[in-house]
Amino acid sequence: MKAIIIDDEILAIQIIKEYVQEISNIEIIGEYQNGFDGLKAIHELKPDLVFLDIQMPKLTGFEMLELVENMPIIIFTTAYEEYALKAFEKNATDYLLKPFSKSRFMQAVQKVQKQVLENATNVNIKGITEDVVSDEHPLNRVVVKELGKIFIVSVNDIYFITAADDYVVINTEKKEYVKNATMKFYEKNLPLSNFVRVHRSAIVNINFIKEIQAYNKDSHIIIMKNGKSVKTSRQGSIELKKNLSF
Repeated sequence: MKAIIIDDEILAIQIIKEYVQEISNIEIIGEYQNGFDGLKAIHELKPDLVFLDIQMPKLTGFEMLELVENMPIIIFTTAYEEYALKAFEKNATDYLLKPFSKSRFMQAVQKVQKQVLENATNVNIKGITEDVVSDEHPLNRVVVKELGKIFIVSVNDIYFITAADDYVVINTEKKEYVKNATMKFYEKNLPLSNFVRVHRSAIVNINFIKEIQAYNKDSHIIIMKNGKSVKTSRQGSIELKKNLSF
């Protein structure tokens, strides 16, 4: 089984490599200290297993996984216990809290080996999903892959988000980004102080509203500061009024 390590702590990498030396059927084929390099390695080397940190430079472990197409088996290795639930919701096989012991590490590896045996015809885990509520850690940026490039969009720069079949369109001042995600995810994970779902297919950032016009008895047209418009539903108008107190 081929494995890589993605962790910004050199000591953590050394410890994992030391433990893996005692496991005959796992080979470390690469080590990387940030999410960008780790993402590239996953796509190029196609490892069976990834030992993955969460808080890293450039891209976090979770942001990096959003861009992975063929998901390897993931064992998270992190110093932050508060991300454990989210990690398992993203189909992690195990979650090692630093500093972890050798016996705890071996226990995680045994889970991987059992998983491989149970899924002998397919060692890749089911694809990662985004629909995870994260009230304690609201979304603060969105990672988008477009034409071979990776863009990191601050939520503070998002004017509004609209639905487009199985995708969403993220609108900023001058550019639109298309992402394979759900409106439900953004409704639940964007900061509630700034973002309001005004329609089944639209979420707006109230900081970028320029004008609100009556459309009919139960709905409105929102004019954004970039000149684009968004229509509200009846319930969306109610939610908007609550947030803007008009």
